[in-house]
Amino acid sequence: MIAEARRRSTSGLGRRLTAVAGVTSLALGGAMVLATPAQAAPVDFATHCVPPPISGLPPIDGTTNARITVDNAAPKVGDTVKVTYTVTKAAAANPTDIALPADVVTPTGKVTLGGAQTGTVTVAGPKSNPPIPGKAPFPAFSMTGSFKVGSAGAITLSPGDYNIHTSYIVELDTPCTVISPPAPVSETVNASDGTPVNQRSILLGATEGAPGAHVTVTGAKFTPGSTITVAGRAGSAETADKATVTADALGAFAASLKVSDKATTGIVAYEGASYDSAKAAGPAPYSVEDDTPVPPGSQKLTASVKSGTLSMTQAGDTVTMTPVNFGEGGSSTGALRTVTVKDFRGGATGWSLTGKATDFKGPGAAVIGADKLSWKPKCTTKAGSPSTCAAGSPGPVGTAGATLAGAPNAALTGGEFTADADLSLDIPAFSASGSYSGVLTLTLT
Repeated sequence: MIAEARRRSTSGLGRRLTAVAGVTSLALGGAMVLATPAQAAPVDFATHCVPPPISGLPPIDGTTNARITVDNAAPKVGDTVKVTYTVTKAAAANPTDIALPADVVTPTGKVTLGGAQTGTVTVAGPKSNPPIPGKAPFPAFSMTGSFKVGSAGAITLSPGDYNIHTSYIVELDTPCTVISPPAPVSETVNASDGTPVNQRSILLGATEGAPGAHVTVTGAKFTPGSTITVAGRAGSAETADKATVTADALGAFAASLKVSDKATTGIVAYEGASYDSAKAAGPAPYSVEDDTPVPPGSQKLTASVKSGTLSMTQAGDTVTMTPVNFGEGGSSTGALRTVTVKDFRGGATGWSLTGKATDFKGPGAAVIGADKLSWKPKCTTKAGSPSTCAAGSPGPVGTAGATLAGAPNAALTGGEFTADADLSLDIPAFSASGSYSGVLTLTLT
C-alpha cells in the first residue's frame, strides 16, 4: 500500500521559512537542514584553442579555469544526475575586432567520467552573454547535461573539450581541447547500489478452509515469465503444500493451492524453487480449520493473529525555518516533523519512505529551486521490531526525490519506526526579501 503526505513549506528571507504538510493535518514543526554535498572544486588545465580561419589568428595555448557541479552528489544506480560545466575563465577571446552584442554566444562541451563509471557527458549552454568588445576575453559561461548512473561507487567528473560558437554577421567556432586529458577532477559523485523495493504482492480468495481445501492465490508485479512457487507457511518454515505457476507478460499469476497442513498460518509466493525474500510476497494470513474431535468434557480454544497494514503518521504539518539576511544568503535550517511508520503486515516485504520537493516560490516571480533543499535523514527502530530501519543518504531532495528511510526484505518483517531529518535550504545571497513556499511530499511504499 502507498501512504502519502504532502508538506507545504514557506520560507522568509529575513523573516521565516515554513513547511506545511497537507493531506492529513500533520504539523511539520521543524526546519529543513539537509547535508549539503561537498563544494565542487574549480580546476585549471592547459587548453589548445583554434580561432576561426577567417580571423587569421594562430592557435592559442592557454589555461582554462572551470568547475563541475551536480544536482545530486549521492545518487543511486539508475538515477539521472544533472551536470553543470562552468568555464569561469576561457583560454580564448573574441577572435575579431568587431564587438559582439549580447546573446550571440552558444557554448557546447564534454564532461569526462572516471572511477566507477567511465564515459563522457555532452553539455550545452544557452545563447546568453553580455556584450563582448573586439578581441576581449570571452566571459564566463555554463553548460548543462545529464547522465544515468550505471555503477555503484565513486564517479569522478573532469572538464573536457569545449567549443564557443558565435552567431553575429557570420557563424564562427572556436574549439578548445584539453592538451593532456583528462583534466583534473572537479567533482565526485558517490553512487549507491539502489536496490529497488520489492513490490510483489499476493491476494488470497479465502483466509481459512477445511484440511485439503483449495485456495485461489493471485499475484502481481512478479518478473514476467518467471516460475512462481506458491507454498503454505508455518511460522518461518514451509509446509509440504506447494504449487507452481508461470507469471504472465505483466508479472501477474493465478494459482490454486491445496492446503492440508493444520499448522499453516500463511501462504507465500516466490520466484524459483527456493525462497528468496527479495523475490517473494507474503505471507498472507491463512488458517486451516482444526477438525480434530474434542474429547468428552473438554473445550477447544482457538486464538489467531491477524495481519495489519503498512501506514505512516506525522507529528505535524508545519516546519518553520531559520531566516537568512538579504545580501548574505546561506542555509535556512530546520527539522522535519517526526514521521512514524508502522509495518504490521507480518510478511517478508520491506518498505521505503521517500520525499520529493517542489520549487520554493517567493514574492513576484522569485523562485528558489527544489535542488537547493537538502536533508540529513535519521531513523530509529522501536525495540522488539523484527525489522531494523536504515536512514537514507544525506544530500539534495529536489524534484527527483530521495530516500528518507527504509527497511529491507527479510524472512519476517515488521515493526514500528520513527523517521526524522535535519533540513537545509541553500538561499542565494541576493534573493528577494519575503516569504517562499514549496511542497514536500512523502510517499510510503
